[in-house]
Amino acid sequence: MKYLITDSQLDKVIFKYLDNQDFIQIETDDNIYFTNSEGDEHAQIRYDKRNGVCYIYWKLIQEISHFFSIEYSDSEQVIGRWSENSLQMKVSETYFVGHSYFYLLKFN
Repeated sequence: MKYLITDSQLDKVIFKYLDNQDFIQIETDDNIYFTNSEGDEHAQIRYDKRNGVCYIYWKLIQEISHFFSIEYSDSEQVIGRWSENSLQMKVSETYFVGHSYFYLLKFN
């Protein structure tokens, strides 16, 4: 059986899914990190407060893409919208990045 849902309905479902991840927000002078726990080695999302750019760990994009059967680019965009909604701050751009990028920039 196939169901047709609107983009806004899909956003709501994915937002709920991300809300249930119980990310911990860690804020520094220039960034806000979304991590799975306080002791994590890397973040799932990093929001740069200086320019509004949202960097998303590629495995989170892959997880959303596979779970909801949507394209990677759509996953990236909806995670950006969720971040914007969660932080109540404007996201100017989104980028997917690898693990080492978050590890090197963590809490800098």
